[in-house]
Amino acid sequence: MTDLSKTGAALGEPTRTGGTPSAFLDVRDLKVHFPTDDGLVKSVDGLSFQLEKGKTLGIVGESGSGKSVTSLAIMGLHRLGNRGKNVQMSGEIWLDGKELVSASPDEVRRLRGREMAMIFQDPLSAMHPYYTIGNQIVEAYRVHHKVDKKTARRRAVELLDRVGIPEPNKRVDSYPHEFSGGMRQRAMIAMALVNNPELLIADEPTTALDVTVQAQILDLIRDLQKEFGSAVVIITHDLGVVAEIADDILVMYGGRCVERGPVDDIFYEPQHPYTWGLLGSMPRIDREQTDRLIPVKGQPPSLINVPSGCAFNPRCPYADVPKGGITRTERPELREVGSRHFTACHLSSEDRTRIWNEEIAPKL
Repeated sequence: MTDLSKTGAALGEPTRTGGTPSAFLDVRDLKVHFPTDDGLVKSVDGLSFQLEKGKTLGIVGESGSGKSVTSLAIMGLHRLGNRGKNVQMSGEIWLDGKELVSASPDEVRRLRGREMAMIFQDPLSAMHPYYTIGNQIVEAYRVHHKVDKKTARRRAVELLDRVGIPEPNKRVDSYPHEFSGGMRQRAMIAMALVNNPELLIADEPTTALDVTVQAQILDLIRDLQKEFGSAVVIITHDLGVVAEIADDILVMYGGRCVERGPVDDIFYEPQHPYTWGLLGSMPRIDREQTDRLIPVKGQPPSLINVPSGCAFNPRCPYADVPKGGITRTERPELREVGSRHFTACHLSSEDRTRIWNEEIAPKL
């Protein structure tokens, strides 16, 4: 078993070498903190991961685990307006060889929309209510291309048609409130893809949509990724969503990564008790469910007063298995437990295997 805190393995917690990374997106020891009257909110506290073009990374975790803050940090949106005065960001975010944390707001703005784009959780609030869908897509296109409005409008109609909006020539002049929830999400995807970005971040893209529309949106993202060859980060609390679309999964808790690996490993050989809890609280439709779902007991930690040691220890049923109270005094580092599979847990490999085979797997 390899200790990544010492070796800096590529897909776990990469060490800060100062060199340009080979991965298209390389996040290194990212920290995003917000000073408040009550204390320092450590929304993201040392997160590292890599993503190649053409691949999809699913970031999962409960509300308040730092998922959306991570996505906004990559897009450089924390530094906009008055909010940028309070945020404390450190670490490195490399996008296609360009470092974004140290870049100026103008440099990041030039990349935003063209090389990286984001699908927001609520398109109704993300879109301007006073402008038509078409005008907003046209504006997003003309910011990065010196074309006239007629050319940009044709591009907007083309993208609306591509994402499945019926009668795009007419609906391009509709306002956001005139679209259904699923159609607004499609329009948001069209706006995000109008400049053919190489990185697409989708923050809870199927929240509040019915199951049929959810499946359509996921199929659309998957098809468009194949067409454009983009790297995709999909952020959700729904493991069923990432099972459909992701190549790798990163599980966040308390602002940090507690487990990361290929999607099959996370679902069939998970190594962290928090991941076990997420799987146990997910409904199954592929077989008869005889027992009630098992929720993760307790509440997510305060990001102002994160528990010492392993942040999950107050909720972990196995916190007392390691001897000496180490779970409450020492924070676990990511360690390699399989090919491209890493976890941050004080349980020994033998204990994890025993608990999974005897107590967890039979109930899932």
